[in-house]
Amino acid sequence: MNTKSPFARTLIRFSNNRIAMIALGVILILFAIALVFSILNLAHDYWPHDPNATHLEQKLLPPGPGHWLGTDNLGRDVLSRMLHGAYISLTVGFVAVGVSLLIGTAVGAAAGYLGGWVDNTLMRIVDAMICFPAFFLILTAVAMLGPNIWIIVIVIGLVSWTSTARLVRAEFLTLRETEYVRAARSLGQRPFAIIVRHILPNAAAPIFVTAVLGIPDAIMTEAGLSFLSFGVPPPQATWGNIISDGKSYILDAWWLILFPGLAIFIVCLAFYMVGEALREASQTKP
Repeated sequence: MNTKSPFARTLIRFSNNRIAMIALGVILILFAIALVFSILNLAHDYWPHDPNATHLEQKLLPPGPGHWLGTDNLGRDVLSRMLHGAYISLTVGFVAVGVSLLIGTAVGAAAGYLGGWVDNTLMRIVDAMICFPAFFLILTAVAMLGPNIWIIVIVIGLVSWTSTARLVRAEFLTLRETEYVRAARSLGQRPFAIIVRHILPNAAAPIFVTAVLGIPDAIMTEAGLSFLSFGVPPPQATWGNIISDGKSYILDAWWLILFPGLAIFIVCLAFYMVGEALREASQTKP
């Protein structure tokens, strides 16, 4: 008899996926790098160089000893700036997804459990939000409010919650008719208690998968905004503005485009692979 919980079985199935474990290792390495670099920043002890220090006599140096990923047009060390960009990207990704998850879960839970006019009203709001291109809404909001990392994070979260709301609503429409929810309702428990104690824990797996898959979308959105000069303002380094600075030197300094582009590709691919593996593991029957 299998006594393991569904969550434990999901983790076991996920751990048996070698490709997913490699992708998870990449993400954990990125976490470690971002954490160490942020601690060094707080101590003003930069490694390998100060990401904002300019040395015009060393501008556009190719990768080599001393500057392993080369330097940019102002002589700043690309490796140091990419390490700082990892911290920015993770901050944007996780906080924006947290905002999106909070709003989407609340809206979807209310619509799915209460139904009726509440469901109709909230879903029409969701439909209206989906009609507008999310990136252009973000671009407009950032242009009006000004480029700032926390403004970018909040705006991304405020326009990207619709898919989570639709998913949570679908889960709640199914789970509210289960026997344990009916039993809780017959015992006189309030709707909020039923949602938090009985329905939400059973809908947590798909919500968590959606959150993991939303992180690379937020990272790429921030990179796109920074590339268009609407992202995190200089001199703070992000992968997007490193590429933006290097686009004018693409024939002479290929490393300014290649390395941050590869970083975005590898990190986003790792998150997508982990998310898909979690989805498969949670849907596989024991």
